[in-house]
Amino acid sequence: MSLELLSKLETKIQTALETIELLKMELEEEKQKSIGLAEQNQQLSQDLNSWNEKVTGLVGLLNEEVN
Repeated sequence: MSLELLSKLETKIQTALETIELLKMELEEEKQKSIGLAEQNQQLSQDLNSWNEKVTGLVGLLNEEVN
């Protein structure tokens, strides 16, 4: 191989390594976003359950008053 080919190969390898590093950082950011969204989803599910319990309780009270 000539030095020119080795230089081109080195450049391509360096570019590939930089791309891999950037993709790793992006992946980590996306993982953190995913964790945050999962936590938010869990909180919203708990809020929904709480509201459902409250509404069910209020409907029960209304039914008792009507009967």
